[in-house]
Amino acid sequence: MNGNSSKGFSKEYWDKNYDDPQSMDGVGNALAHASYIKAVFELDQIDISSVIDLGFGLGYVFAEVLKQFIPHRALGIEPSRYVFEQVLERDIRPVESTELELKCWDIETWARKGGRYTDAFDLGICTSVFQYLTEEQIDFVLPILAARVKYLYFSVPTNKELDRMIEEVDFDDIYAIRRSRSFYQKKIRRYFTFISSKILESKVFFNENDTFFTDLLFRY
Repeated sequence: MNGNSSKGFSKEYWDKNYDDPQSMDGVGNALAHASYIKAVFELDQIDISSVIDLGFGLGYVFAEVLKQFIPHRALGIEPSRYVFEQVLERDIRPVESTELELKCWDIETWARKGGRYTDAFDLGICTSVFQYLTEEQIDFVLPILAARVKYLYFSVPTNKELDRMIEEVDFDDIYAIRRSRSFYQKKIRRYFTFISSKILESKVFFNENDTFFTDLLFRY
């Protein structure tokens, strides 16, 4: 196990904490996540032709999102070599025409990449990643994320949710950094607008005058 959990987890971590993966959020309900994302963008007729997953883990949500949108271009990164190789073997490319690239990188490595990796994606997926980043890493990654991803499907457990995981499913993530909701909202709000549950819109690309989302009441 790497001392910095943002760099990925060992086989032991995944075997211990995901011994019943179908009961975990993002695995057994992966299709529900993807269908929700698809419905939100379809409602406002927003085209999604490129997708990036910034820490795809076991890869189930990423695979379902690819099936829903059939993007022309897709990139998935995951720092944990153990699960990365499993997803690589499953071949989650939805159709031959999708240019899919998978890299065993952490999000900071991706943020430091230049060249073609600076090309913006229509949709990004970043779920259960930020709790493993230091505050310095978050401050470094967020502006780059906003510059490279137009819309972001994002989630991170706050300190209260980490407590609920212990109480309700006996899952104590000792590597997760405990932070408040206000901490994350303050950081994120500088670069993204909150649109809906888990859906963010980059302030680099959009504002209230040119957004494709029609319900301005729910922007904050």
